[in-house]
Amino acid sequence: MFTEVKQTSKPLPQLVSEEIEKLIVLGEFKPGDRLPSEYELAQRLGVGRSTVREATKALVSRNILEVHRGNGTFVCEQTGLVQDPLGLRFQPDKKRLGLDLCEVRLMIEPEIAALAAQKATEEEIARMQALCDAIEEKVRRNENYGALDQQLHTLWAACTRNAIMPNLVPILSQAIPLFIDITKRALQMQSLRTHQAVVDAIRARDSEAARQAMRVHLEDNRRSIEALPDDDS
Repeated sequence: MFTEVKQTSKPLPQLVSEEIEKLIVLGEFKPGDRLPSEYELAQRLGVGRSTVREATKALVSRNILEVHRGNGTFVCEQTGLVQDPLGLRFQPDKKRLGLDLCEVRLMIEPEIAALAAQKATEEEIARMQALCDAIEEKVRRNENYGALDQQLHTLWAACTRNAIMPNLVPILSQAIPLFIDITKRALQMQSLRTHQAVVDAIRARDSEAARQAMRVHLEDNRRSIEALPDDDS
């Protein structure tokens, strides 16, 4: 599996990190897999443990590996996905950011819903409904439901069977906590209804209805944000 690293003009830690990354790309290590110990990696690659340690830190910083204290080093489930690659948290005008994200999502997510209507399994549809029900319960209790909302949109994306979408949609869905924070309860209830409409259309295998239901859902979000005073952003 591993080949001994040969010295080149590149620093040794970089060579080691590239070797580990290559094995992940080739599928030798899959998301969730545990890597050999630091000692074993050093022996197999013909380098010192400090070199392996530095290489591992570099891969952790890129969200390729993660360290579980006392349990070893593992390949990340969402390998290489940085939490905020677009720097959205540093945008000062949150209202403008919310509108821009809604605009981008309108370009993408209606087609995601249409594909999900064609490709989602019965088990995935059941999970969608369970998430809708859990979100409704959170809203009725006046509890934050942002994480569940993001899970629902990510699940829709996974149903496309497109490898890029489940990584892209969580980035774009960073508008969801913003929307929840700045919109009123009545509008959150409207969001519940439009979520359910998307799930119902997917269950019916009606791509056009799913596309339109998602468009209505996102347009509602956009109108709600547009109605906010600028100084509340």
